[in-house]
Amino acid sequence: MSSTPGVSQILNSGSLKQEDVKKVASNYVDFFDESKGFTEKERKENYETVVNSYYDLATDFYEYGWGQSFHFATNYKGEPYKQAIARHEHYLALRLQLQKGDQVLDCGCGVGGPAREIARFSGANVTGINNNAYQVKRAAKHTADQGLTSQVNVIKGNFMAIPAEPSTYDAVYAIEATCHAPDKYGIYSEIFRVLKPGKMFAAYEWCMTDKYDPTNEKHKAIKLGIEEGDGIPDLATTKHVVEVLKEVGFEVLDARDLAHESEVPWYSPLDGSWNLSNIRATRVGRFFTHIMVNVLETLRLAPAGTVRTHDFLIKASESLVEGGKLDVFTPMFFFVVRKPLGATTAKPKAK
Repeated sequence: MSSTPGVSQILNSGSLKQEDVKKVASNYVDFFDESKGFTEKERKENYETVVNSYYDLATDFYEYGWGQSFHFATNYKGEPYKQAIARHEHYLALRLQLQKGDQVLDCGCGVGGPAREIARFSGANVTGINNNAYQVKRAAKHTADQGLTSQVNVIKGNFMAIPAEPSTYDAVYAIEATCHAPDKYGIYSEIFRVLKPGKMFAAYEWCMTDKYDPTNEKHKAIKLGIEEGDGIPDLATTKHVVEVLKEVGFEVLDARDLAHESEVPWYSPLDGSWNLSNIRATRVGRFFTHIMVNVLETLRLAPAGTVRTHDFLIKASESLVEGGKLDVFTPMFFFVVRKPLGATTAKPKAK
């Protein structure tokens, strides 16, 4: 069976040398501190550093709290949390009409949890792309442990410049990943390039909703809290996402916020005070984890910077819950689009 990081691996900071944790954590947080001269423009220009620093620091905490699928899901009353996560992944496979033997790209695959689930469910061959070396290493281990190396492959690469020939894939999907891209036209046009004509791209996208008011200070604080806590250069609105998909040349088949179709609020795993199926991600779990890392860092049993890392993850959780309750943010703006038959390259970007 695949291993989930325990407390010892988090404290030993499996992705970084112990002496580097404090520096990386400090530099990462500075990217979101405009008093130190960093702006949204700088975050976009340095998005690879921002995102890689975030996942170097956060990956083991994610696996510890969430398992191998780092995403939210619609949830029905009485439905176990893990079942909801799997169903959310299966829904993508069904909407993409995946068949056995299809060549599929998972754009921003994390440690490969969804790729392995979708491969098992559909019979497709899934290639995951991820620019974080530590996550690629974790994905390879999990995939080998689960006996799926003939069906799932994870490569290190930048999804803004996918290492594949034009019209390579029968389908492309992204689960809460392309929010890390500095430019929506850039990521969607690159996906358009590698997708075969007539085939589909589907995603769950993190977005600010049409209820977001950029002049509202509370809304702005929620947006920045999510961006800082989750390694995102700039969150787009749902309207902007659809506009860019059309600008690139995709035919939009479906686009809607699935958060409004969930019987149980999507943020419940973060907001609930007690959740046996996912206790580590709840307020109670975060509280005890925070006490633990504080004590162990004080005793020098955990590297300096561990507490600061957990601090910005807590801030992210609080901002996500607040954004969900106000309905100004969604982690599941769902869309399915198709590359037209005969199309090769994306339409030129509008000036």
